[in-house]
Amino acid sequence: MTDKMGFEELRAKYKDVLSKAFATNNIDLLDSFSKNTNETDRKAAMDQAFRDKLLELLVEEASTLENFICFCIESCRRQMVTPTMPVVLLGDIFDALTLNKCEKMFTYVENGVNIWREDLFFIACKNNLLRMCNDLLRRLSRSQNTVFCGRILLFLAKFFPFSERSGLNIVSEFNLENVTEFGGDNSSTLKDALDEEMVIDDQKSKLTIDYNLYCRFWSLQDFFRNPTSCYNKIQWKTFVAHSGSVLSAFSSYKLEAVELQKSKLNRLKPVNSDVEMQESSKEQHYFAKFLTNQKLLELQLSDSNFRRCVLIQFLILFQYLTSTVKFKTESQELKSDQQEWVKETTALIYRLLGETPPNGRGFAECVKCILKREEHWNNWKNDGCPEFQRPKPPVQVDTDEVRKTRKRRRPVGDIIQEYEEQNKFFMGNNELTKLWNLCPDNLAACRTKERDFMPSLESYMLCGAALRTRSGGWGWRALRLLVRRSPQFFVHTNNPIGRLPDYLDDMVKRISREVAANAVANNTNGDSSGNSNDKPIKQESAEEEISEEQMEADLMKEGDANDIEQVPDTTNVGDDDDKNARSSVTMITATQLDAVAEKLADWKRLATKLGYKPDEIEFFETENATEPARAKNMLQLWFDDDEDASVENLLYIMEGLQLDSAVEALRNAK
Repeated sequence: MTDKMGFEELRAKYKDVLSKAFATNNIDLLDSFSKNTNETDRKAAMDQAFRDKLLELLVEEASTLENFICFCIESCRRQMVTPTMPVVLLGDIFDALTLNKCEKMFTYVENGVNIWREDLFFIACKNNLLRMCNDLLRRLSRSQNTVFCGRILLFLAKFFPFSERSGLNIVSEFNLENVTEFGGDNSSTLKDALDEEMVIDDQKSKLTIDYNLYCRFWSLQDFFRNPTSCYNKIQWKTFVAHSGSVLSAFSSYKLEAVELQKSKLNRLKPVNSDVEMQESSKEQHYFAKFLTNQKLLELQLSDSNFRRCVLIQFLILFQYLTSTVKFKTESQELKSDQQEWVKETTALIYRLLGETPPNGRGFAECVKCILKREEHWNNWKNDGCPEFQRPKPPVQVDTDEVRKTRKRRRPVGDIIQEYEEQNKFFMGNNELTKLWNLCPDNLAACRTKERDFMPSLESYMLCGAALRTRSGGWGWRALRLLVRRSPQFFVHTNNPIGRLPDYLDDMVKRISREVAANAVANNTNGDSSGNSNDKPIKQESAEEEISEEQMEADLMKEGDANDIEQVPDTTNVGDDDDKNARSSVTMITATQLDAVAEKLADWKRLATKLGYKPDEIEFFETENATEPARAKNMLQLWFDDDEDASVENLLYIMEGLQLDSAVEALRNAK
């Protein structure tokens, strides 16, 4: 109770000081008085003091309300009241004033849009401002207070950023509550009164308006407010039939120029002066919603604004039906004949807009431009309404400062001379210079042991030779290695080579005998280092003696000998032996296949290397549930269909793709 009494006393003191400060427009007085109080208590008491003072001003001095809001805004900037207080006061003002006074007061809110967008007020006040505007919209009539409603919506559009989720129709919902009611009415209407006052020269040129056309015309509003109903087959047929009747009526009913219509109206009423004549000719009427009485339809058909409104509704509907909207379902899509009808009808509508005075062609081009820009908004909503950000302005650099800070480049000649003194080369690029100076003699660097990737002859020829001699890839590499490392490759003999596998088997046996002989000699003499060095020396000397021309000639001979292998033997026994030997080399066992499939995690990369297309890889994925099963299926088909499929080729390809675990599994499996 004591705290409540203290707060009431503090609020009363603040109200008195606030009245004096506002009367003298001296905010420093209010600031100095509130410094000695706790910040939380001070703001709470000051907020209440401002609201109490506002009640007095609403009764006594309503003309000073704008100044009082400005005074409150300045108090917020000095951290004396909470940032939401100015909008709270505006809400109280709008609740207490009439609609006419609210419309005048709202001008202050519109002009202060930059104030509400400041960092101090935006985060704290955006919900309060939105609530205040919605309360005003609920009080207003959309048909009578159209301008005021539009001003409120424009203010909200200026206040909130484009990407504000609360102001976006993200899921593309339609206002289905906007129902247009129509029906027969035999009571007297505005048309009857006008027929009695106006003198119509040509009675025969009027279009006969029957009840059928009237119902067809106004039933189109159901399709305009709910475009998704056009995707229904029955509804689409109804829409096409009604649209054809209405557009035919528009085509047959030619409009007069607006100036001619106004001249006819001016004949019926006296005009006091030429100034009033000019003002009346400039006056334009706008209707937010048209009346639906049957007897008014004929007058509405002769109104250019009415016709333009209906034709634009058609164009908006067609744009939605043919555009890509994120929230459309799969069934909400026009067929080819429907799209053709929309295209033809759109051309007809633009022709009618061009024939509608005044300035029909210019108006039609303007509508086309607006709908073209609407496509960009539709694409923006399909992308999830990303936030708009202004591009940063380019940074302007002072050229004088750049010249002062820029270092003077050394002459290239001085740099080259400095490198030559150190016995180095300058290549003009840091990385290239570093690479070029790694070794003084680049040719000697290329001949170092680190760059010799060729395996030894013994290790390559004796490792799995029983199976590899019948593999084409292994045989080709073995011949190249024999050319470089073995002098026996160039030994002349009278015995022709009939088949390449036989020749390779013979070379493997020779090399194995040499290795065994060298091992016996090493054990006998006890000098392994000397004997081991004799062999490479002989090989290198033999390589130096052989010319490149001789190598190419011998390779051509081997190629001719290899061609002999393609000629089948006449005996059946030879065919069976070849088939068995071929199957023992190329076919993969079930154990090997399972071992490779378990370790082949990246089987898609291997499938691409083996020549499978993306649709074939997708087939493997859909037909098998697990990755090992997919890899096994792919390898099994490759071994069954590809003529070059072999265990050796598979090992070679997987080694190139660095699939080490799969290579190791294949070599260890039996």
